[in-house]
Amino acid sequence: MIVAMQENATEEQIQTVVERMVAIGFNVHRTTGALQTILAGVGRPAQFDHKDFELLPGVSEAVRISSPYKLAGRGFRPEGTIVRFPNGVEIGGNELVVMAGPCSVEGRDQIFTCAAQVKAAGAKFLRGGAFKPRSSPYSFQGMGLEGLKLLREVGDATGLLIISEVMEISQIELMLPYVDCFQVGARNMQNFNLLRELGTVRKPVLLKRGIAATIEEVLLSAEYILSGGNYDVILCERGIRTYETYTRNTMDISAIPVIKHLSHLPIVGDPSHGTGRRDMVAPMARASVAAGADGLLIEVHPNPDKAVSDGAQSLFPEQLVRLMDELRLIAPAVGRTIMEPAAAATVAV
Repeated sequence: MIVAMQENATEEQIQTVVERMVAIGFNVHRTTGALQTILAGVGRPAQFDHKDFELLPGVSEAVRISSPYKLAGRGFRPEGTIVRFPNGVEIGGNELVVMAGPCSVEGRDQIFTCAAQVKAAGAKFLRGGAFKPRSSPYSFQGMGLEGLKLLREVGDATGLLIISEVMEISQIELMLPYVDCFQVGARNMQNFNLLRELGTVRKPVLLKRGIAATIEEVLLSAEYILSGGNYDVILCERGIRTYETYTRNTMDISAIPVIKHLSHLPIVGDPSHGTGRRDMVAPMARASVAAGADGLLIEVHPNPDKAVSDGAQSLFPEQLVRLMDELRLIAPAVGRTIMEPAAAATVAV
């Protein structure tokens, strides 16, 4: 059930409604928007008539929620969620935010060189995997803690925010000092124990769509994080597996406006994994922005042909610069802005 309070509702009136919801068995989540407070009741309450709540002082409207996701639905935050970072970067606002970097941290020279390149192009985040889930047990699995330390060092040196993938519960505490945003990969979208634990962390989480997940399943996975009290969740469309073999995945651009309609959570597009082909990253990135994405997650490498993972879908630095210039033309057409290119960044290696 969603209870929307009146704009002038007092704190005492809000607390009265909260106590009433708790008394019948709801777990109450509160969000305060620009105009009103929204109370979302989740759980398995006793029999009740939602219209009784509309008679309480300060209540504007009470609505039963029929969808299985209560907190991820747009009714919880009709105005939309903006995920804010300490340095002022916002995802879900007017500005289109680009996260770029290599699939994996391979070494100091590589990650520092790449950070300088993506910052100069206008990206706000440096992406890079310290722990890598690979289909083959013999493939490069990442640098682990040393990779995290390099990410934090280069992030502090450049001012870039750091996003990296978490694969299991035991890695959360280890990663906390080093990352600004946790990434949950497609393989872990339904790792519900991991999602529950991330719900207790007060740090943003980017949740990727699973390779065969429906939109409802994505939102239900987000619900696990939200129900723990962490409302800073960013969704990511990264392509799904279909019968098509020409591309690595089939990027579902239509999921972006659908999720925008169903959910208040911001969503970014990942055209690198969405296609698995370098020549298709730019077209799908442009399409994602046109469809309403709040940002992009893009793989770029100083020398993709020698990358230890995902080189075939990683852009060359000059291709990222060209794509960012194209996005600066598209963004205003859909009411968005995007950061101008930075002065060439030089970072001591």
